[in-house]
Amino acid sequence: METSLLYPELNEYRYDRKLDGLWNFKFDPKQVGNQEDWTKGFHDGTKMPVPASFNDFFTDKESREYAGDFWYSTKFFIPSDLADKQVGIRFGAATHRATVYVNGQEIRSHEGGFLPFTADITSAAKFGADNVVSIKINNELHRDALPAGDTITLENGKKMVKPFFDFYNYSGLNRSVHLIATPKVAVSDYSTTFELGNNSAKVNYSVEITGDADVKVSLADEEGNEVATATGKSGSLEVTNPKLWNVRDAYLYTIKIQLVDGDQIVDEYSDEIGIRTIEIKGHEILVNGKSVYLKGFGRHEDSIFSGRAFDLNVERKDVELMKWTDANSFRTSHYPYDEEAYRFADREGFLVIDEVPAVGFKMAAASFLGGLNASFFDGDWTEELQKKHLEQIHDMILRDKNHPSVFAWSLFNEPDTVTDSAVPYFAKVFEETKDLDPQHRGRTFTLSEDDTYEASKCKQFPDLYLLNRYPGWYHKWGFEISDGEAGLRREMDQWKNSDIDKPLVYTEYGADTEPGLHKLPSIMWSEEYQVEVLEMFGRVFDSYDFIRGEQVWNFADFQTVEGNMRVNGNKKGIFTRDRQPKAAAFFLKKRWEKLGD
Repeated sequence: METSLLYPELNEYRYDRKLDGLWNFKFDPKQVGNQEDWTKGFHDGTKMPVPASFNDFFTDKESREYAGDFWYSTKFFIPSDLADKQVGIRFGAATHRATVYVNGQEIRSHEGGFLPFTADITSAAKFGADNVVSIKINNELHRDALPAGDTITLENGKKMVKPFFDFYNYSGLNRSVHLIATPKVAVSDYSTTFELGNNSAKVNYSVEITGDADVKVSLADEEGNEVATATGKSGSLEVTNPKLWNVRDAYLYTIKIQLVDGDQIVDEYSDEIGIRTIEIKGHEILVNGKSVYLKGFGRHEDSIFSGRAFDLNVERKDVELMKWTDANSFRTSHYPYDEEAYRFADREGFLVIDEVPAVGFKMAAASFLGGLNASFFDGDWTEELQKKHLEQIHDMILRDKNHPSVFAWSLFNEPDTVTDSAVPYFAKVFEETKDLDPQHRGRTFTLSEDDTYEASKCKQFPDLYLLNRYPGWYHKWGFEISDGEAGLRREMDQWKNSDIDKPLVYTEYGADTEPGLHKLPSIMWSEEYQVEVLEMFGRVFDSYDFIRGEQVWNFADFQTVEGNMRVNGNKKGIFTRDRQPKAAAFFLKKRWEKLGD
């Protein structure tokens, strides 16, 4: 687990420089990199962009599908004026496990391909000189790791991953790499909570530091005017006539934390925050005390060429398309996204369900995902898996807890919940994570179609319910869609007639659609049929007041493994992979504009 995941900042006391660009890259199928001193760098590999997934740059299939160890290396300069600071290399993500070396010295290892980690290189650094960083990464999938899957060896000796999840195992340095430096006495973390009054707000804060110093905290509005100050490692900032962060109407204040030794400032850290409250009350989701209905998408970090790598241009386009549809929310399916995605959401007023990469925890998955007809939580891998699972929930909340856009934490996607063996696993996960978030936002998970109101044994754990349902596509398809709607209504009636009073949000529903395929009357895969499926779900949503949101699957078409149910990926996107609208996009825009928030 990490102890500090503050977003890097450059100011008078802190240093931040991206090391993005072309790095040297090599596959290591025979695991010879260490003995051949690749830890000290190498120059006979491929030039690979960072950030990017390596897979789609290659034209041969063995390279694209490669599973095992692979290495990146680059040279970087450390200025001599950083010699009195704590120096690190911060990796935004390395999929899925990594070991970092600087100037041949092993610095640290990390597992978890969707969250950042920092390698403290102070002892290995050469100041005022060039340095070499090498990182060995492994992208194999295992049942005791997140996300879950298997790695097999083919008869030709090549390794191959078999995901238990329906998205491509894009691998590499998918996010930016930063050279950072902080003072020896520094801000390591901070947290905020909020209380709203009549024409006033209280921003409660706590600050963690390395070393010993006095703490000064201030808050400034968007015009840069200071509106509140306080001192001490914990306290409150009183704001008169606050401008609240609201859904699709965001307002951000800047919190500044200064560490003072005597009359000298020794460190400073600033961040943007939104003043708002989140509450789940009965079946309502409340933002600043007002009920909100979610409209939006499940998404993937997926784009042509760079795979799962974060691309600022793609994110800008995606945000504009979501605004065009009148969406107000999305889920980070099925892993925490790059920090810039949350910063966009903060600025634009989107609500975010933040999801840890606990996906594939279901052995009864469809055969094209490699599943087996058994309970995932009966396996002997669950003890090690749970340890990693809890560590990644901790780091996700540590990283994202101050984003006003985040309103809920999703701790699993479509896990097996129909067996008794799932219950103790869930109980421990929910018990050990209950105090991680100072704002105590709702914790939840998505229920797959097998995990119905009647069948699931884990309904007692979430604060709100997320349902993934696919009548009209994986069953009751085509002319049978009317039976699919009847089945949905029967299940919703069971929820309605129960003593449960919590919000229910549909987080997946939809149909694969080949863009440009039209048919009258409709057939599956046509754009007309995708709209008909969405219309059917809309009728159901509008019939039950405890349904408090609809997040269609998926925002855009995305890459998956090969399979006889996939034609070059999952085509359930409302937009194509290159972000052009299907007919469904115009349907949702009209529906959501009419619904309002």
